[in-house]
Amino acid sequence: MSFDSDNHSAQNSRRSFLKKSGIIALGSSLPTSSLLSFTGQSKDQIIKVGLIGCGGRGTGAAIQALQADPNCQITAMADVFQDRMDESYAALMEVRPKQVKVDKKNKFLGFDAFEKVINSDVDVVLLTSPPAFRPLHLKAAVNAKKHIFCEKPMAVDVPGLHSVLESVKKAKELNLSLVSGFCFRYDLPNRATFTKVLKGAIGQVRSVSTFRYGGEATYIEPRPEWNKMTQQMRNWFYYNWLSGDFIVEQAVHSLDMMSWAMGDIMPISAMGTGGRQVRVDPKYGNIYDHFAIEFKYANGAIGTHFCRQQAGATPRNSVSMLGTEGVAEVIIGGKHTITGKTDWNYTGAKNNMYQTQHDELFAAIRSNKPINDGEWMTNSTLLAIWARMAGYTGQNLTFDQVINSKESLGPELSSYNWELNIDGPPIATPGKTKFS
Repeated sequence: MSFDSDNHSAQNSRRSFLKKSGIIALGSSLPTSSLLSFTGQSKDQIIKVGLIGCGGRGTGAAIQALQADPNCQITAMADVFQDRMDESYAALMEVRPKQVKVDKKNKFLGFDAFEKVINSDVDVVLLTSPPAFRPLHLKAAVNAKKHIFCEKPMAVDVPGLHSVLESVKKAKELNLSLVSGFCFRYDLPNRATFTKVLKGAIGQVRSVSTFRYGGEATYIEPRPEWNKMTQQMRNWFYYNWLSGDFIVEQAVHSLDMMSWAMGDIMPISAMGTGGRQVRVDPKYGNIYDHFAIEFKYANGAIGTHFCRQQAGATPRNSVSMLGTEGVAEVIIGGKHTITGKTDWNYTGAKNNMYQTQHDELFAAIRSNKPINDGEWMTNSTLLAIWARMAGYTGQNLTFDQVINSKESLGPELSSYNWELNIDGPPIATPGKTKFS
C-alpha cells in the first residue's frame, strides 16, 4: 500500500500507538537463556499450558491448544467462579482427556488465581478473562516469561493500553511468542484477500467500510444469593468497565480488519455517534446497542464502521474496500472478491481460523521462532476505544487527544474483591458526556 510522500510522513508519525510511546520493533538477537527452548529437542517434550478464564472462549482456546500439539498438556486452570471451572474441566476431559493433567491443587479460584497459574510450572498461558483484566494478566505473564495467547480486546481504556504496550515491549525483548485473539487475521480467505489489497490489487485504498450487525449478547438472570458484584461479573458484557462496551469487546474485529486494509496505519481523527434504542432495560448495564463512526486518515482516506446488537434486525458482517483501481469485498463466511483492473475470486482452501491461531503459536514455540502480534493488536484495540469515546461524547477526537486520555473506566485491577460496590460510569449521552 503506497501513500504520497507528504502524507506518508504525516502518517509515519502516527505509525502505531507503540512508536508514539517510544516502543520500537526489536531484533531477534536478544538473550533467550532464561526461556524454555524447544530448539533441537524432541517433539515429545511436553509443553505445559495454563488456562486463565474458563468461560466458553477460554475452554475453546484450551481445546484448540491441545489440538495444535499432541504433546501439549493443560496443567493449571483459574477462574473466579467454581462452576465455570468445573464445566470447563469437564469439557476438556470429554474432548482431550489424555492431555488434561490438572490436579486439584492446580485449580485456582479467585481474583488472584491468575497469579497462581502463572507461577505454576507452565510454559504457555491462555488469557481469556473479561477484557478489563487483560493488562494485569498480560503483564504478569510476560514478567514470568511465559508464551501467551491473549484474547481480544487488550484493554477497556487507554491507561490499560499503556500497560499493554510496556508488556509488548518486554515480550519482544524476551523473544516470547504472543498471539492475539484477532482471529480474522488467521483466516486463509481473509489473508489472501488482504494480501492482494496491500500489494496494490485495487490501487491506493481510499475508503474502507465495515459492518458488524448482530443479535443480543447472553444475559444471565441473577439469583437471590448473588450480590451486586457477582451479578456484574456474571454479566460482564453489559458493563463498560469490564467489557469496554460491545464495540470494544466484539465489533473490534471489524475495526481490526479496517486497520489491516489500511496497512495498520493509524487515522488522525474520529467522529460519530451511538446509543441505546432497544437494550434500554437497566439490567443491561451502561453499554450502547449501536455505534456509527467515521475515521479520517492523513492521506484523505476514510474508514467507516457500523455496529449494532439488536435482536430481530438483519445481520451483516462485512468489509468493503474501495481503491483507485478497484473494489475488494469480504463477506465473513461468504465471498472474497476483487473487481477492477484484474478481477479475482478466492477459491482456495478454507480453515478453522481459531485453530490456526494455536497451530501457529505452538509451531513458533517448538521452532524457537517467536511470533508477536503485539503492535497491531494494540492499535486495533485503540481504534475501538477511540470509536467508543467518539460515540459517547459526540465529539471529533484526534489521535493525540485519545492516546493521552487519562480516563479509567473501573477501579484498580488489584483491588477487585466480591464486596466491591461498583456503579461504573453513567450511560453516556452524546453532546453531554465529556471526553477525558
